[in-house]
Amino acid sequence: MENRLALTACLVLVAVAVRWAVSLNPYSGAGKPPMFGDYEAQRHWMEITTNLPIKQWYSNSTENDLLYWGLDYPPLTAYHSWLCGVIANETDPDWVALNSSRGYESYEHKLFMRYSVLAVDVLLYIPAVVAFCVWALPHQSDVNQLKTAAAFLLYPGLIIIDHGHFQYNCASLGFALWAVVALATNHDLLGSIAFVLALNYKQMELYHALPFFCCLLARCIWETRLPLLYRFWKLVQIGVVVIATFALCWLPFLTDVEVSLQVLRRLFPFDRGLFEDKVANFWCSINVLVKIKEHLSQDALVKLCLATNGVCLLPLSIDLLRAGTRSANSILKFHYALINSSLVFFLFSYQVHEKSILLVALPVCCLLDRHPLLCSWFLLISTFSMLPLLIKDQLLLPYLILCIMFLTVAKMSFREKSAKFKLLFLCSILGAAILSVASVTVQPPARYPDLFAVLVSFYACAHFLLFLIVFQIMQLTTAVETDVANNAASGHHSKQGTGKKGKPKRKAQKVE
Repeated sequence: MENRLALTACLVLVAVAVRWAVSLNPYSGAGKPPMFGDYEAQRHWMEITTNLPIKQWYSNSTENDLLYWGLDYPPLTAYHSWLCGVIANETDPDWVALNSSRGYESYEHKLFMRYSVLAVDVLLYIPAVVAFCVWALPHQSDVNQLKTAAAFLLYPGLIIIDHGHFQYNCASLGFALWAVVALATNHDLLGSIAFVLALNYKQMELYHALPFFCCLLARCIWETRLPLLYRFWKLVQIGVVVIATFALCWLPFLTDVEVSLQVLRRLFPFDRGLFEDKVANFWCSINVLVKIKEHLSQDALVKLCLATNGVCLLPLSIDLLRAGTRSANSILKFHYALINSSLVFFLFSYQVHEKSILLVALPVCCLLDRHPLLCSWFLLISTFSMLPLLIKDQLLLPYLILCIMFLTVAKMSFREKSAKFKLLFLCSILGAAILSVASVTVQPPARYPDLFAVLVSFYACAHFLLFLIVFQIMQLTTAVETDVANNAASGHHSKQGTGKKGKPKRKAQKVE
């Protein structure tokens, strides 16, 4: 036990050290007026929330120009910005001085901003990863749990975006992961609270919403071992907890209808268009061949995206609704559904950012113990899909080092028996490596200045479409026994396969 704790502590220290090393590199928009970048966006939100009344945080005014990094995330992000702003104001008022602090850059302020991300990672995300590997993978050996945690914590995409580019994705993803842990350990109410907090930190957590809804609803419907009245009461409890958590998060904005509507308008800005920069989703990729934005109106594009998502998600949701037990396979199906739902949203949604692939990467990390090579492959390609952004932020070197480090850890931790699968993996990663090097060493034709950005997006999108097919097949072919069958099976095994204390024997799942 002591040895395990020591190894876990060492692993966490390595993860923190890697994050801090990445934070020594440039960040989004460093020294690039007039907008500067995401670093300035986060600093500006601290400025706004610290200096203006709460009802003015999302409204345009002379003191809050929404065209200059206006708040466009839910209230929990705003509260977090306010807390950081209060600390910043106490440390040095110039960091968050209203209007006059735009584009503020100093060594001390950079340290503060970097520490603020690291604090969220250490207090919220990293503990969630450790908890997942220990509590949600209970039948794995201590060694396999640590191997999974090592690969999970060293996923390059999240590290380089949060600690290099500069964002707080570890906050919303941390809450989401705690929700996954809670459902895996049968704490449905706590899981509901955690996911609502994730959703109220970043609205993109809607990518995960449908699987959570279907999983919780199915548990209330199909738990036939419990009386119908108790199942109904449990559904009521979940509903009350979700509504209450939402209400607490939105309470300061609920006293004025117009203020509430303004917040919603900021959260879902349809006027931004189908996509902005090159992103590795279906619409951006097909736009290379067919200029879809020129042939369809904005309303038509919104409806097209809605219909495409609905068609893709309906069978997956029905499948998850039917899997209402708490068996291991039911939890596995839930994990597949999280991947499929978020990947469908990423590929086919309206107004998708390249960084949204992190929402798919989180549930993929949760299956590293079961499908190590497949998941490691996806995680490397997901990081590669953000290459144009990383080059723009001068983060190519940490990108390469992190990918090599992750690949090394994954190779040491997991074994893949299929030679053909290994060959496909190596060819795919080799293609990504060639494109990565070419993007910074080869001058594109003057006629096609975005050639390599388009090639990266197209190459990654092709992979994501294939990954979607594979994970959908995995979800739909994962069998889940009914509660009645589970009861009968448990009674049968209790007579034939029990240990000394009368409990069914379970074999630890082997890592590939």
